[in-house]
Amino acid sequence: MCEYKCGNCCGGICAKGCSKHADKLNTYDWLADLPDNADACDIVEVQFKPPRKGYFINTNKLDLMKGDIVAVEGNPGHDIGTVTMTGRLVPLQVKKANLRPGTELKKIYRKVRQVDMDKFAEAKAREHDTMIESRQIAKDLGLKMKIGDVEYQGDGSKAIFYYIADERVDFRQLIKVLAERFHVRIEMKQIGARQEAGRIGGIGPCGRELCCATWLTQFVSVATSAARFQDVSLNPQKLAGQCAKLKCCINYEVDQYVEALKRLPSREIVLHVADGEYYFFKADILNHLITYSTDKHVLAGEKTISARRAFDIITMNREGHKPQSLLEDGDEPVSDSPDLLTQDNIDRFDKKRNGKRREGRGRRGRGGDAQKK
Repeated sequence: MCEYKCGNCCGGICAKGCSKHADKLNTYDWLADLPDNADACDIVEVQFKPPRKGYFINTNKLDLMKGDIVAVEGNPGHDIGTVTMTGRLVPLQVKKANLRPGTELKKIYRKVRQVDMDKFAEAKAREHDTMIESRQIAKDLGLKMKIGDVEYQGDGSKAIFYYIADERVDFRQLIKVLAERFHVRIEMKQIGARQEAGRIGGIGPCGRELCCATWLTQFVSVATSAARFQDVSLNPQKLAGQCAKLKCCINYEVDQYVEALKRLPSREIVLHVADGEYYFFKADILNHLITYSTDKHVLAGEKTISARRAFDIITMNREGHKPQSLLEDGDEPVSDSPDLLTQDNIDRFDKKRNGKRREGRGRRGRGGDAQKK
């Protein structure tokens, strides 16, 4: 058993598995309290500036725990990162990272010293100014690209420039200019619009922090068909996120809608009853309610019935029978959920407020006149 427990965020779970920094790359190590967990695997997971992670071999048999800051092998020099996982769960993380079998892993040199931390802090302090200046350099060279972030290596000998571009960019001249200006080794890494939004962060229309900035690490392509399955209005301004791409959350519930659609009749089927024909108009997919209209193009004489009732009418029509009504005997028409805006005029709040103000002004005026008299 682990001697120390984390009482706040983990509800009494072993504190060794928790991370000092809560971000989307944090993974709880639920095997951290096992006595031989650290010696079960020589590979250690190390996190750098999010969302970059790496896997290194602990050749020196250092006693490492989650949260330790270490100096690891770089290309060239060394880099500074934080240990995020050790032990038996690391091979699973390596498999999740899709590293090719036989990939040669770099080494962990040592735990950081004060000299290493000083160099690391000095390099990190130059990142923002470097990004702003590199953007101007790329603009002067006429390159159609945007440099979204800059990450310096721990010893300051290398810088990674993250950029986005719609077309292929020849940045050979840019690398020469950046190397002469900043005197470091340059590495260019292209990222997508969703990755850039995750690095910048922000608040979504739902009122919560962006998924790509909190927990989403693998981006799946989003198609407009997912919005059609959910009967979402195909308005580009509403479907697009801050990255100008389709919102990732459109994919979250599409499977449930696809399964629910299988329990509804086809939209092309016309229902024949004694008083006329009814055409599909809209459907409440999750509640299994369908609204039919007597006109193909305009909502007229609408009636909302359940999917079960629609299947019963379809079966009767195939047998050559027509029910007397679209509704079952004794059933009342199903009404849609009430809209708050249609219940009353929204301007009623302003009218009441203005009325109170006039009444108050009148009282003050009468009071003032009485005092004058």
